[in-house]
Amino acid sequence: MRNFESLGKKKAVIGLVHLLPMPGTPFFQEGDFERSLEKAVQDARALYEGGADGCLIQTVDKVYPIQDEADPVRTAGVAVITHAVAQATGEDFQIGVQIMWNALSASAAAARVAGGSFLRCTALVGCTESPFGRVEANPLAFLNYRRAIGAQGLKLVAEVSGMHFHWAGEPKPAAEVARMAAMVGADAVEVAHADEAQNAALVRDIKAANPGLTVFLGGFTNHENVQRRMAEADGVFVGSCLEKGRWGSAVDVEKVRRYVELVRQLER
Repeated sequence: MRNFESLGKKKAVIGLVHLLPMPGTPFFQEGDFERSLEKAVQDARALYEGGADGCLIQTVDKVYPIQDEADPVRTAGVAVITHAVAQATGEDFQIGVQIMWNALSASAAAARVAGGSFLRCTALVGCTESPFGRVEANPLAFLNYRRAIGAQGLKLVAEVSGMHFHWAGEPKPAAEVARMAAMVGADAVEVAHADEAQNAALVRDIKAANPGLTVFLGGFTNHENVQRRMAEADGVFVGSCLEKGRWGSAVDVEKVRRYVELVRQLER
């Protein structure tokens, strides 16, 4: 298992590796797994050679369970892909796993045996509405499972306001949700807002209320705006602006290099 050494030490650039529908899901078609495996290795290599700090392997199955569960063949497939990515990249390249929508235990299992170093957690605390129903966190059950499989070294990046998580019920500030996530073991939190000013305010509020907590951005960055958006954040998950064509297409190593250089300029 790799240690997420870049977490909190520099502005971490984590590229998204989007998979095709996995076996055990309704939209899986014959050959999708092989294509996902090939694409994931190629994308991860492009990110690694382009200077990114790591990748997040993310399932794109179109429809998802709302519980912390995944079909065994789905979990096995993600583990095989994670292992292949680990074999194709260097030891300093961090590998995250996110089996959607909130299959934290399955994600931890795949990462534990296959060389992953962190999880992106849709709902580590609280609950959120999704297109598939209400997703409810169960941190005690998940953390007990993580301990049972010897995966305490897996870092946790908790979404607290962004693409996949919006606090359901009586409103809570993102800074308060971040505090709750950190209390149950999150090593970092993630926010994403389309409006730059509001996104920056989320980062500042979380940092002011939770000194020392690492804050990632979870979307809406590109080569034009990344230096503004990343000015106060510690890391970023980035996808479409690094791809060659439409969303989910192959990662372009030259786009990665340009993006990473823009982020590195903020560290000088």
